[in-house]
Amino acid sequence: MLGKGDIFGNPYVGVFCSANDDLALVPMTAPGELIEKMGKYLDVSTIARTSVDGCSTLGALVCMNSHGAVVSMFVSTRELEVFPENMKALKLLHTLNAAGNNILANDNGAIIHPFYDDKTLERISEALGVPVERGTVAGYKTVGSSAVATNKGVLCHPHTGKFEIEQLEGVLDVPVHICTANYGTGQVGACMIANTKGALVGETSTPIELGKIEEGLGLY
Repeated sequence: MLGKGDIFGNPYVGVFCSANDDLALVPMTAPGELIEKMGKYLDVSTIARTSVDGCSTLGALVCMNSHGAVVSMFVSTRELEVFPENMKALKLLHTLNAAGNNILANDNGAIIHPFYDDKTLERISEALGVPVERGTVAGYKTVGSSAVATNKGVLCHPHTGKFEIEQLEGVLDVPVHICTANYGTGQVGACMIANTKGALVGETSTPIELGKIEEGLGLY
C-alpha cells in the first residue's frame, strides 16, 4: 500500500522514521495519526517509539534490513533495546555515524558512503548479513538519503548515472527506478519510509510522483 503523511508538519518523514518489513521506529513524540498510517501502509508487526542519543532523526541515524541494523555510535544501551534479539545491532564507530544517510541496504546487499574504511565495511556487512560495496547516487556520497531500497525495488535521485544504476542493480539485486518526491525533491530517501509491503511518502508528493513510487517499489 502507498500513502502520504508528515511528522511535526514536516513532509520529510524519511529523516525521522526508519523501517524494515517487521519493525518501524518513530520518534518518542510522534503523533498517533502518523503511527496509524505507518501501521496501515507498512503493515509492520511492531512500531516502537525511541530515539538515538535523545535525537528524533531516526531515519538519518539508523539503517535496517531484515537481518540487522546499523546505528549511530551515540546510541545508548537502553535505546538499543528496541531491536529484537534476532537482529544484530551495530554501533557505527566512525565519524560518518549517520547510518541512515550513509548506507543504502535491502536483504540482498548494501551500498555505503565511499569514505568508509575496510574495517567499517566489514562490520556493516556482518551486521546486515549482506555483501557491501562503496558507491554514490547521483554523485552524492550520502546514498541513504539519495535513494530508497526494498526487496522489490530501488528509487533514486533523477540525476543518478548509468554506472551508478548498474552498481545498484548488481549489489541490491532489484530493479532501479529514478524519481522525485515531495514536489520535486531528488533526495527521495529523506522523503519516505518503505518496505516490501508499502510506503509512507511525504504529504507534498504529487500524484505523478506517487505513481512512479508505486511502480518502482512494486506496490500495485
